[in-house]
Amino acid sequence: MLGLSGLAGVLLLVEILPYTAVVSADFLPPTHRIAVALGHEIADGGFWSALCDTLVAWAVGLTIAVVAGIVAGIVIGAVPLLRALTASTIEFLRPIPSVALIPLAVLLYGTKIESTLLLVVYASFWQVLIQVLYGVQDVDPVADETARSYGLGAWARVRYVLWPTALPYVMTGVRLAAAVALVLAITAELVIGAPGLGSRIAVAQSSNAVASMYALIVVTGLLGVAINLVARAVERFALSWHQSVRGEVLV
Repeated sequence: MLGLSGLAGVLLLVEILPYTAVVSADFLPPTHRIAVALGHEIADGGFWSALCDTLVAWAVGLTIAVVAGIVAGIVIGAVPLLRALTASTIEFLRPIPSVALIPLAVLLYGTKIESTLLLVVYASFWQVLIQVLYGVQDVDPVADETARSYGLGAWARVRYVLWPTALPYVMTGVRLAAAVALVLAITAELVIGAPGLGSRIAVAQSSNAVASMYALIVVTGLLGVAINLVARAVERFALSWHQSVRGEVLV
């Protein structure tokens, strides 16, 4: 209820501000005009096509990043020599902002969805990889040595020792990557012009359809909230056995 009251306060503020001298309605339409524009967008088939394009780019890019990040994180983290060899490379590549790769993406793929995927995968991959590396480093050495003494092979140790320890970190990485993937998908569409909600926002801005622009921005915000809720639900389900989730349930 507190969250909803906060949202209601924001909507009320946006409704009032255009009628004051603080901001012009030409730049910030009142809430009721944005709501009307949102209704028009929902009734337009092009909106749903753009939404589908954004969700496809988000889902495909996130899937690639998660799979690659988990595999690379386990392999690198489980081999100390490999971890030492790649540490400086990871620290060099990770801070590079994905938007800096926009010229490369346009050069390689133009305005196709592949450009969006390149940026989404690059940004999301590091979120998962770093968390998996932390999870692998958190494995109890005593438990690992005990598994070795009982004759468990490399795959069995990964399955029964490493993976349960790393899974909470993996789910944190996936949740962070899901949000980052959406941000980069919208950004790529907005800047490059790849199909999706971002390009539709750019068209609305260039055609001076300010209310429609804000309506589409609201949609991206709602989409982010929905993705976060789904990610948290999946995290709670995957970690239902973990102490952190069990503690939340008990509380």
